[in-house]
Amino acid sequence: MAEMHDATEEYLETIFEIEEEGITPLRARLVERLGLSAAAVSETVGRLVGNGYAELAEDRSVHLTPKGRSLATTMVRRHRLAERLLTDVIGLEWEKVHREADRWEHAISADVEEKLVLLLGDPVTCPHGNPIPGSQRRAKQTPTVALAGAPPGPVTVARISEKLELDDDSLHLLARARLIPGCAATVLEPDGDDDGIRVRTAVGEQSVPRTVAEQMFVAAA
Repeated sequence: MAEMHDATEEYLETIFEIEEEGITPLRARLVERLGLSAAAVSETVGRLVGNGYAELAEDRSVHLTPKGRSLATTMVRRHRLAERLLTDVIGLEWEKVHREADRWEHAISADVEEKLVLLLGDPVTCPHGNPIPGSQRRAKQTPTVALAGAPPGPVTVARISEKLELDDDSLHLLARARLIPGCAATVLEPDGDDDGIRVRTAVGEQSVPRTVAEQMFVAAA
């Protein structure tokens, strides 16, 4: 039962995060994010629907019911609080906290969640810049654009997508390049045929692959 419970939570979180990015949560998106077969995803989605956590629309997209959204919001909140604890208190490297928080989130109770909020000062965002649902504080609303579409000039990294958080190689690249949320950078003019986005950071000039730059968001400095 514990395995199925964790699988339910993982699927609901993934649907929530896909919606959060403004993408229609089709089953194909779940296959991509979860790295599972289409058959396995279809089977679990069917169980989510049968248990009242999700509904299938006519276009075959998957949508959370109020019951499913409540559980998904709780799990996303606990995951992002765990990430804050790991970076701000324990000191785990930024590029490692997403994977570690995946292990922690299922063990956080309502009582522990309450203590985490007090300990961390009710943070507004996770270390990747994504909002923590249920925070009593409000993040400052600053317009952002994908790094891939940012004009040349100074910027501040605001957040990276949840999809990018699943890419360990890209996380390590961004950590080495000092391109994590809160860091300043300068977008440079395009350079020849290089498909990467050229930026200057605290550690020098960097080339960010376009596929990565499309999933990280910056604000004009």
